[in-house]
Amino acid sequence: MSAIAIIPARGGSKRIPRKNIRDFLGKPVIAYSIEAALQSGLFEEVMVSTDDAEIAEVAAKYGAKVPFLRSPKTADDFATTAAVLNEVLENYKAEGRVFAIACCLYPTAPLVGKAALVAAHEKLTADNLDTVFPVVKYSYPIWRSLKMENGKAVMNWPEHMSSRSQDLPAAYHDAGQFYWFRVDRFLQQQSLFTQNSGAVELDELEVQDIDTLTDWKLAELKYQLLNP
Repeated sequence: MSAIAIIPARGGSKRIPRKNIRDFLGKPVIAYSIEAALQSGLFEEVMVSTDDAEIAEVAAKYGAKVPFLRSPKTADDFATTAAVLNEVLENYKAEGRVFAIACCLYPTAPLVGKAALVAAHEKLTADNLDTVFPVVKYSYPIWRSLKMENGKAVMNWPEHMSSRSQDLPAAYHDAGQFYWFRVDRFLQQQSLFTQNSGAVELDELEVQDIDTLTDWKLAELKYQLLNP
């Protein structure tokens, strides 16, 4: 099936300015996502959706296509990922290019690897799923988590006060790296998470959300451990 990688990378990052092209161990961080997509051999097209000329230049330097710039409507602080994907797919359709499956690959996912992309792609096609994305297990059972109420620590699930950690079910969260999806079903449902979504599990070392400079440093440390 024909596949496209869509890397959404607008220029207006707030928490870490110019985040998408900030240097990460010698290369712009977006370069890692582009290279992972290209090296996977899974895609007919690897493109970057951006409103920013500098990001477009960097993307092209590392091998991605930037056939058009993102519209102002999908480049503001309130634009959803779904809106960005819709715009990209509509623009390609207008050019006579339609893809059966796609992968929304985030630009600040330097830990993403070929193996995870391939495994998720295989699961999407083999299991007839709408979407597939990577997840990671919480390192401590969330069932024994706490919240703060009026200055006091209170259990979210007090019924597990005496439960042993090993007796509680595992819980997972989205790794925040990519989403494979079937284009026709996405266009119909407008969601990357449906009742027919699947997941591939990653090790905690392979995952790092990057919202702060501390996150950034942790991601660099993990990358160096994974790539000695």
